[in-house]
Amino acid sequence: MKNIIPDSELILNPDGSIYHLKLHPDQIAHDIITVGDPNRVSAISKHFDSIEHEVHNREFVTHTGTIGNRRLSVIATGIGTDNIDIVFNELDALVNVNLKTREILESHTALNFIRIGTSGSLQKDVPIDSFVATEYSIGLDGLLHFYKLENTPEERELREAFEWFYSPGPLPKPYISTCCPKLRAKLGADMIPGITATCTGFYGPQGRVLRAPLYREAFIENLSDFRYEKRCITNFEMETSGIYGLSSVLGHKALSISAILANRITNEFSKQPKEIVDKLIVQVLEKLCSED
Repeated sequence: MKNIIPDSELILNPDGSIYHLKLHPDQIAHDIITVGDPNRVSAISKHFDSIEHEVHNREFVTHTGTIGNRRLSVIATGIGTDNIDIVFNELDALVNVNLKTREILESHTALNFIRIGTSGSLQKDVPIDSFVATEYSIGLDGLLHFYKLENTPEERELREAFEWFYSPGPLPKPYISTCCPKLRAKLGADMIPGITATCTGFYGPQGRVLRAPLYREAFIENLSDFRYEKRCITNFEMETSGIYGLSSVLGHKALSISAILANRITNEFSKQPKEIVDKLIVQVLEKLCSED
């Protein structure tokens, strides 16, 4: 019996494009750069030799083009793992489901996802204006608890070590997901290797206090003190665990690279954030488009 996805589960627009992204399968490349900020899409695509497609629907912006012989897409996901859930499921469907018949394709297509984002450091020796290539992500957002994420023994050990260290709450039950080693070797070998914590928000969930008091006042210090086999939590942000977790579940490859704009231990913020992000973009594009 054919595995056909019902109309209520795989929603398409009247033109046959996928619901939220409003994309057709031919409008994305197999190498996809994700960013949170829609304005950052053009900051990346301006480096393309040519742009084939520009699609904007809701907060989701997609540009697909080429640099030399390399076809690339850059997509603004918006902020948070809730948006990652939408974007990654729909991108997967574009390459692994026949949208006309709604059948899951027998041959699987693996996409390469590279997140270029910004982040806050949790260690004194991870300075502002540096770059972190995330090896492991600790998900504090809960998204992957809705999916069957299979962990390796090392991932389970890291999760158990963190659960033991941070018990009791109030954090959601954590999950662990890992980058693609090949992408990390190609794009992030000269960057700081990291364990990244993914949070559900920018203020309280990342230990920021404006007027609302925190449940756990020493939140930042607690995360900063965690150690696993001489590794520490280098930084935190709001998307990486969803990217790594869904990539694992769906059979894709992913790497998250962050420009460190804030150091939460020294209370510093970059004096040149735009220039630092632009430097990261150029560096990633040069490596991505180089010969394998």
